[in-house]
Amino acid sequence: MAQAAAEQRRLKEAGQKLVPWKKWGPYLSERQWGTVREDYSDNGNAWDYFTHDQARSRAYRWGEDGLAGISDDHQVLCFAIALWNGKDPILKERLFGLTNSEGNHGEDVKEYYFYLDSTPTHSYMKYLYKYPQAAYPYEDLIKTNRERGRGKPEYELLDTGVFNEDRYFDVLVEYAKAGAESLEIKISVSNRGPEAATLHLLPTLWFRNTWMWSDAGSKPVLKGAQHKGFSVISAHHTDPIFQESLADYGLYCEGDTPLLFTENENNNEKLFGTRNASPYVKDAFHNYLIHNQKEAVNPALEGTKAAPHYTLNVGPGKTEVVRLHLGRAVAELKARPFEHFDEVFAARLKEADEFYNGITPEKVKADPDRAMVMRQALAGMLWSKQYFYYDLNVWLREHKVEPTSSPEIRQRVRNGEWFHMYNNDIISMPDKWEYPWYAAWDLAFHMLAFQTVDPDFAKAQLMLILRNDYQHPNGQVPAYEWNFGDTNPPVHAYATMQIYLSDKERNNGQGDLEFLTYAFSKLLVNFTWWLNRKDRAGNNLFEGGFLGLDNIGVFDRSAPIPGGGYLEQADGTAWMVFFSQQMLRIAVELALHYPVFEEFVIKFFEHTMWIAGAMDRMGNAKNTMWNEEDGFFYDVLRMPNGQAFQMKVRSMVGLLPLTAVAIFEEDLQEKLPTFRKYARNFLARHPELAANLHMPTAPGIAGRRLLSTVNEDKLRRILTKMLDEKEFFGPHGIRALSLYHRDHPFEFDMGGQKSSVGYLPGDSDSGMFGGNSNWRGPVWMPVNFLLYTSLMRLGAYYGDTFTIECPTGSGHLMTLFQVAKELGERLIGTFVKDSSGKRPVFGDVEKFQTDPHWRDNVLFYEYFHGDTGAGVGASHQTGWTGCIARIIQGNGAFKESDVLERDVERRAIRLGQGQKVDTTSAAITKP
Repeated sequence: MAQAAAEQRRLKEAGQKLVPWKKWGPYLSERQWGTVREDYSDNGNAWDYFTHDQARSRAYRWGEDGLAGISDDHQVLCFAIALWNGKDPILKERLFGLTNSEGNHGEDVKEYYFYLDSTPTHSYMKYLYKYPQAAYPYEDLIKTNRERGRGKPEYELLDTGVFNEDRYFDVLVEYAKAGAESLEIKISVSNRGPEAATLHLLPTLWFRNTWMWSDAGSKPVLKGAQHKGFSVISAHHTDPIFQESLADYGLYCEGDTPLLFTENENNNEKLFGTRNASPYVKDAFHNYLIHNQKEAVNPALEGTKAAPHYTLNVGPGKTEVVRLHLGRAVAELKARPFEHFDEVFAARLKEADEFYNGITPEKVKADPDRAMVMRQALAGMLWSKQYFYYDLNVWLREHKVEPTSSPEIRQRVRNGEWFHMYNNDIISMPDKWEYPWYAAWDLAFHMLAFQTVDPDFAKAQLMLILRNDYQHPNGQVPAYEWNFGDTNPPVHAYATMQIYLSDKERNNGQGDLEFLTYAFSKLLVNFTWWLNRKDRAGNNLFEGGFLGLDNIGVFDRSAPIPGGGYLEQADGTAWMVFFSQQMLRIAVELALHYPVFEEFVIKFFEHTMWIAGAMDRMGNAKNTMWNEEDGFFYDVLRMPNGQAFQMKVRSMVGLLPLTAVAIFEEDLQEKLPTFRKYARNFLARHPELAANLHMPTAPGIAGRRLLSTVNEDKLRRILTKMLDEKEFFGPHGIRALSLYHRDHPFEFDMGGQKSSVGYLPGDSDSGMFGGNSNWRGPVWMPVNFLLYTSLMRLGAYYGDTFTIECPTGSGHLMTLFQVAKELGERLIGTFVKDSSGKRPVFGDVEKFQTDPHWRDNVLFYEYFHGDTGAGVGASHQTGWTGCIARIIQGNGAFKESDVLERDVERRAIRLGQGQKVDTTSAAITKP
């Protein structure tokens, strides 16, 4: 296991800041054009202000993008590939996709690329891009998608016929680190077509433009030199800001190939009709190749953007390999820069294999397809780390908004209340093309999977979002770039506790209390923000807007309700119970080490009771979200005239209360006597709050205590619907909306304005929230993951004393552990091959299902068709969808007997990747 130890050693050295193993990584965005950061328009239309067509000619303000690219951790120096097949109207330097107005289901990347492998230190990485040999059909994709309505499927690149007869190149890009700042780069170009074809390959090195702006530094330089058998592009930056992080580098290019040089600066003449600062501009390589403008590149071999120009003639079925080395410019490389190239690649690949072998349960290893899906899911998450630079103080001032501006002026510009924000970090992204910006609740789910491969990164990311230069001074956690002031579900505390417990087990029972204390202190402020901002009437019933669930409701829940009413949201309130419970769990853990925190145990027990109790108040049905007749939770619409309506939509909104589950070991009360006394007194004074909850008074398996929003009767009734295949229980997971609404859409008439919600298992048929996300029937991984883990926790309390039909009506009784595993199997079944050898995620796309060069390149979509499991939405959202790796691990290692033993500490119960039940705070640390 020396190879597994090698990657763990690198992680340790990076974590202790001994060796900068993470200095270089896949930190280049897949799309910088069309982002909020680059939007300097008057109307806030980011997509139209900076277009894909402008991107090759226009220098970015805040970041860079590229194809299969890497950069240093401050994106000073960047590397990516550029391609031309001799027929395209555009040099392929970045991925193309449709804007929100062009796509019939919103924005969508129209390329085929795959994140196939990566270690957590990026010591080995692999990326595949499929490039057609015919002209890329830009206009066809735009025109045909624009002409299609929302009721029709998207027009995809395969639909255009450009891949017919396999006339395309597989461009495989691999990176292997010989040292922390020394990378071997291998580009393998395979011709899958029936005839020889030519590909122009430009492995491009460039500096991010940091010298054109108001806060400009000095201008760096790239210079070229030819040697026998290879050429070198030297990179030098003289700015003192970057001296420590970026000394001289060199890109060594194998073969006698010409070098091209230009500047990474605007082609003002083309874009704006004004004079260029230099005759050599950003789109020079495009003009040189496609328009044969030889004068476009600098003959002095100097600039800020450079590339060797390889012309590859690849025979049918053949592969051509290009080798490069990027790293510190040292003397020993000058004579034999590729002397150890193959040796380094072989070693890093072997170490990567051993690393993943070490975190994969034996049962999963026995199924190579599952093991591959798990590894590719984690690779996709590792490739989705991105450098994110955004100084809101500077950006807002550039938009003529000052901190002293009136509220009216600040509200005219996006994020006008976030002057404090300064982002200059590597951050895990939902999707580096469609969502090349972080999102708060996405990030929390990312880290639940990241802890499997890189727990230090997981902890650092959770703390990052809580830092003073991210979290608003009022306590709000930033939602996402489009609107930092929007409200994402508060799952940060849950992720914090899960990662703490996992890390504690990994370190022989020594938890990172500094991390936990820091997170608790910042989450305490965020919890108070929720109390003050989202509980309109002060009755512990919460709003929150769309809460990440986009179009799940009758109305746009982030907009004013017609008629002046407002929604008390079952999901908003359930999220707050969930938040409060997680804060309670953290407070308990801290109180066991620092007695002063027992006061917070009391505080969050009380909050949990008040909020959970408010969801089902005894008496008038108007005052409750629980519908006794249906056995389900609903939003409540309250009107100015005092009328109240339960919005009887059977959706994920009503299932989320199941996630509000906390389990405590039996000896907890003895360890916290003040809390025990207070809790007894509180319940004696407020028996009405406990009437409909499951209270921690009755011991369960191994003496555990359960605090849950739903008592056993409610649990059974909700599960009966959730596990009904005619309602929520789809073949590939829990649907976001019940199948019941296919034949019985919910309709609501508000003063003659009729709205309805019907079951829609795939793409959205409305433009709400852009129309590219749909919560009216598809399967979404993050909420399924929460339900999966809550079933595990409930099973740890009930054991085999609670069984239920699964599926409903089948006559097959299961324990809650078995139900969780069944749910996990349905989710896993979306990605692995079925009995016919097909992957449901690929739907009816024959190329993906049967072609040996396509069928094992798995995509992890934003969400999945509620009936078929086919991928829908963003095709590379291996952020939260990457949680499938955790479920594969859990289902592969978990045994029900693991958590039914009484002496859990002595028997060292282990779940998933060497995890166990934490006996001092509760909950299963891994499913």
